[in-house]
Amino acid sequence: QVQVVESGGGLVQPWGSLRLSCAASGTIFSINAMGWYLQVPGKQRELVAAIGSGGSTRYADSVKGRFTISRDNDKNTVYLQMNSLKPEDTAVYYCYADAKGSWWSVNTRYWGQGTQVTVSS
Repeated sequence: QVQVVESGGGLVQPWGSLRLSCAASGTIFSINAMGWYLQVPGKQRELVAAIGSGGSTRYADSVKGRFTISRDNDKNTVYLQMNSLKPEDTAVYYCYADAKGSWWSVNTRYWGQGTQVTVSS
């Protein structure tokens, strides 16, 4: 089984910065993509940023130029550096890891429990 744990959320003022971290642990053979989604009450979860095992990245248009995703493959950890935060970035941020527990298993998406980010003065 694979566990995914986020950290780093909190309250920040507009134009401030936060760094989210997310570590995958457990029985892991390989991890493909890792990334972050956000969710606000009453709406579906939406992609913020993703990063492949080779470092290719993808961002939502709303965060391009402000957020940066990175990963440390040795630590099975992904980071989201969030700069120039806006009130509309307020949401619960969920981390995911697409991982295989063994060479014969299928790639499975594992989710963290979510971390609240609130941007407010």
